[in-house]
Amino acid sequence: MSAMATGLLGMGVLLILLVLRVPVAFAMFAVGFAGIWALNGLGAAMSLMASESFTLASSAELVVVPLFILMGNVASATGMSRALYDAAYALIGPVRGGLASATVIGCGGFAALSGSSVASALTMGKVSLTEMERFGYDPRLATGVVAAGGTLGILIPPSTGFVIYAILTQQSIGRLFLAGVLPGLMLLGLFILTVTILCWLRPELGPPGPRSSLRNLAVATGRAVPILGIILLTIGGIYGGIFSPVEAAAVGAALVVLAGALMGRLSLRILWEAGRDSIVTTATVMLILIAAHMINPFLALSHIPQAVGTFLAGLDMPALGVLALILLCYLVLGCFLEGFAMLVLTLPIFFPVILQLGIDPIWFGVLVVLTLEMGLISPPVGINIFIVKSVARQVPLEAIFAGVAPFWLAMLVALGLLLAFPQIALILPETMIR
Repeated sequence: MSAMATGLLGMGVLLILLVLRVPVAFAMFAVGFAGIWALNGLGAAMSLMASESFTLASSAELVVVPLFILMGNVASATGMSRALYDAAYALIGPVRGGLASATVIGCGGFAALSGSSVASALTMGKVSLTEMERFGYDPRLATGVVAAGGTLGILIPPSTGFVIYAILTQQSIGRLFLAGVLPGLMLLGLFILTVTILCWLRPELGPPGPRSSLRNLAVATGRAVPILGIILLTIGGIYGGIFSPVEAAAVGAALVVLAGALMGRLSLRILWEAGRDSIVTTATVMLILIAAHMINPFLALSHIPQAVGTFLAGLDMPALGVLALILLCYLVLGCFLEGFAMLVLTLPIFFPVILQLGIDPIWFGVLVVLTLEMGLISPPVGINIFIVKSVARQVPLEAIFAGVAPFWLAMLVALGLLLAFPQIALILPETMIR
């Protein structure tokens, strides 16, 4: 069997394993190890397994993953994420659809703590869905805004998606974090605009909430100041060249733990549980990365990336047309595959093409992560849809899918704006102090 045929067979087996719900890391590891064994011998497969596992496990850059995850877990457990939501609700809750818009802002704030879309959707779902139900919000809008708002966790830094992209493509984590700031804020604004338009067209979707007194507004805003200060310090420190991403993660995690302790909300039990959850999530990310470094050499040996690159180059399309075609592939794959699996499977194939076309890899990273976000609310997989369903058990699944549809279109608009104006993503990395 030729190397190309072996590679295609391996990819087919991998897709079957993913459809059968075999964990992503185990499926990729098994196919990568078996493929290298078939193409280059058992010794090469064993050597690669040992060397790549050690190299990744000892990578200092990956320390950002457990530290930022710990930061988000502690913030959630101590109620700091709730403070963000309460402050947003006190400011804009009284306007029509304001509670839904406050949920989007809360999701954006929590995304800047956890870097996890699933955690953002789950946490804000528990916080906001009950309130929206109490004030008579339509279940489609309520669940849709939580599912869509949760996707901000993979774009607004710190983002686990950016970390994995950086490791797989040898790009700067700090530059990617900065590149995600303005697109993330733009998408947050588009979500709020979507809520406003929906409630203007159909006022019954989001009735106004009670108006907060000046005292309650001041109290709610004051409670959110510590966590807002930590977010600005970590991201601003990276931008100003004060911290590296690893140092920013350490400072952010330490300050969240300190703030929780000073407010009397952090016990040893809460800290232990937050640390345990962080370790489990980190182990999952590490397994995926190790598996990625097993399957990438297999793809290289099979010559599939070169064949795809030759095919795309032969289409005689402009660079922007090839880029649009690649993003379309991501949108389609997002309907069936989990985001990290898509990154690991496709970057070894598409990234060399991007470099050959002269497309900025940082800009491409933001575009790819945004399309991964869209996959989080795309049927039939739509992980965030099922996360919200687990919180809002009384809402039919089809109603949640209907609720996220306008927000999916808003994300498509954001993708178009980023394609038309790359500087939205590139201006902060290009002005970053080196």
